[in-house]
Amino acid sequence: MKKPLHLCARTLLTLALATCCMPIAARTSITLEKGWKFTKGDPAGAMRPNYKDASWENVTVPHDWAIYGPFDKNIDKQVVAIVQNGEKTATEKTGRTGALPYIGVAWYRKSFDLPDFKQGGKVTLLFDGAMSRATVYVNGSNVGNWGYGYNSFYFDITPFIQPGQPVNLAVRLENLEESSRWYPGAGLYRNVHVIVTPQTSVETWGTTLTTPVVTAQLAKVRLQTRIAKPVSDMTLVTEIKDPAGNIVETSSTNQLFGNEFEQLFAVKNPKLWSPETPSLYTAVSTLKLGDDIIDTYSTRFGIRSINFSPEKGFQLNGITRKFKGVCLHHDLGPIGSAVNVAALRRQLSIMKDMGCDAIRMTHNMPAPEMLELCDEMGFMVMDEAFDEWKQPKCKNGYNLFFDEWAEKDMVNFIHRDRNHPSIVMWSIGNEVPEQGLTDGSRVACFLQNIVHREDPTRPVTSGVNMAEDAIKHQFMAKLDIPGLNYRLPMYQKTYDLMPQGFLLGSETASTVSSRGVYKFPVKVGKGVIYPDAQSSSYDVEACSWSNLPDEDWMWQDDKNWVIGEFVWTGMDYLGEPSPYDQIWPSRSSYFGICDLAGIPKDRFYLYRSRWNKNEPTLHILPHWNWEGREGELTPVFVYTSYPEAELFVNGKSQGRLKKGKEGLERYRLMWNEVKYEPGSLKVIAYDAQGKAAAEKTIKTAGKPARILLKADRTQLEANGKDLSFVTVSVVDKDGNECATATNQLNFKVRGAGSYRAACNGDATSLELFHLPTMKLFSGKLVVLVQSSEKSGDIMLEVNGKGLKTGRQVLQSK
Repeated sequence: MKKPLHLCARTLLTLALATCCMPIAARTSITLEKGWKFTKGDPAGAMRPNYKDASWENVTVPHDWAIYGPFDKNIDKQVVAIVQNGEKTATEKTGRTGALPYIGVAWYRKSFDLPDFKQGGKVTLLFDGAMSRATVYVNGSNVGNWGYGYNSFYFDITPFIQPGQPVNLAVRLENLEESSRWYPGAGLYRNVHVIVTPQTSVETWGTTLTTPVVTAQLAKVRLQTRIAKPVSDMTLVTEIKDPAGNIVETSSTNQLFGNEFEQLFAVKNPKLWSPETPSLYTAVSTLKLGDDIIDTYSTRFGIRSINFSPEKGFQLNGITRKFKGVCLHHDLGPIGSAVNVAALRRQLSIMKDMGCDAIRMTHNMPAPEMLELCDEMGFMVMDEAFDEWKQPKCKNGYNLFFDEWAEKDMVNFIHRDRNHPSIVMWSIGNEVPEQGLTDGSRVACFLQNIVHREDPTRPVTSGVNMAEDAIKHQFMAKLDIPGLNYRLPMYQKTYDLMPQGFLLGSETASTVSSRGVYKFPVKVGKGVIYPDAQSSSYDVEACSWSNLPDEDWMWQDDKNWVIGEFVWTGMDYLGEPSPYDQIWPSRSSYFGICDLAGIPKDRFYLYRSRWNKNEPTLHILPHWNWEGREGELTPVFVYTSYPEAELFVNGKSQGRLKKGKEGLERYRLMWNEVKYEPGSLKVIAYDAQGKAAAEKTIKTAGKPARILLKADRTQLEANGKDLSFVTVSVVDKDGNECATATNQLNFKVRGAGSYRAACNGDATSLELFHLPTMKLFSGKLVVLVQSSEKSGDIMLEVNGKGLKTGRQVLQSK
């Protein structure tokens, strides 16, 4: 742990353009997206090639069949005591898994041709994820199964197919009740690939790329390449290409060690990967037999070094920094768990604007596309495997798989992901009950040893919430990085007793809020419940086990040995509606810095004021539409990166405040004695020299008059799956936002696109995402418009009773 930890890179399959003298085509890879047939239920004989599936639904994969609802409180209603939340008595939990109908059996079928497959070749079927308990049939034969719905897996299906004959693929999936603590999704929710190669070729996820030496002047790169069915007289030629595509190093070797080639490179004046400069290189490897090309394989990577030490904490490229991270679940709000690159990119773009530089993949293996985007956009990653080991949190959770599958799951997980420069640590588990057991550290060591064997270049952590027990049973002492979930009172004791010399806030805050909802009187509270099942956006309420953001920041600012945090959570997610998990309707979380639609809550600007060092932040809350509260105390908070500000109500100063040294005043400016009167709120911010640097004004709005639309992107790719997220709001006749509007709106899309979904961020809304109508929540919602495969204009129209229609023009190219 005291020595530097080195880089890994992302492996990508590529299409070889050359051919060889062997009677086999070189590598080709196709993604099976269109032409799938789908049904819920478990029809007999559905695996047979000649099964009649004409009545089944036509779908495109990735596909989440449960996101279409309906919401129902009786779906997966669980009577449990959530030990992780400190509960001792079992109570009825509704909405814990999103109140969506994900339980049951479903089948997918598809027939396709493989013109590139010749006798003597090899065909690999690769699933990025399948939810869950997948059993795969090819031409009626069972080729294998995989239990864990979050992991990637593959099968060699060569023995089950014939050249020139169609391939009939059938997949059976099953989700059990009480198998999750959040909405897991359902179906082939990640991509499915078919890879055709010669028998002698680079193995699936067959490269390991590290950088054992990194300086500003020189980086040493080590590439290990595993070959399936190696033969004599092979040569591996690899070119290293810089971010601009220029070849900077080349190596050729015919020395095979077992089934593996090893190549070493020296890259001069490397462009180092970091969140600020996410530079990516590519190693293009060509496997040759004589002068003939057998296979071509590309490995994308970044050059960077990581180090964790008691003296300097966490260092990236030799520079000490603290993680400004968030936890993200895998669902994408209104489109569920079906992976979509545009939706992932939007989430990460919002986090980037906030100043976030790290993502914890909670609490499971992410989609490959998510890691690729983290590489490209510059996010450090805690890649996490499990929420559960042998001891159950859920009756039908991963505990049913652990003994048989844990090592296989870990090996696939690490082999797939270890070449991503974004990954700086592995997490083997989250809040597992084993931390409280005498022999729990043995299980942790079993998993950590697998990681060290398969990837000795990165450290291992685990999210610990039972700190006293984890210390007592040596659970935390065994980890490379001690990670604490909340438990701020245990920070000092953990640091004093643990050998690592530093600790990480592996999960922090769990502050809860509902966007645009404010509760009076304003006071700090834990586990606060209101009749409308909404939490206050004054950002002073947390769950019983957690705390406010400010408390975490005090530890991070005052203690060098606290190396940063991963906030729970960056975005709201489906399921786990604490503190309202016993109140219906409530079907999604309140923890997010942004709501389920991706619209920032007030708390977004609190984090931004601390994290974003490139752009200033100045934000006022609450809104200023309080008919009936005239003359009553209505505190005003300002979240700003500036040290000082002055507040005005209708031009009258409410005083000039500086950030303090203790408590909430250290990070927030708060005018707690303001009395509401309609009109305007204005804040003027002052810089460190006391000079006016920025100002912002919000006004009391009149009646809603017209609809405004603002797209995150107006240019879409004509691929049938690109998305534009259009934020919809209502303003009065003077253009002031109507922050309390709840109008029912209707959506229509014409031209080269279609309506995909809508979301208003209300955790209590039972309106279905895929229907073209929804109510505003706190004056806003988001509409998702999807491109077609044709170029042309797309017109989104949004209308509501008594409102001027809003229109947004997009282009699909």
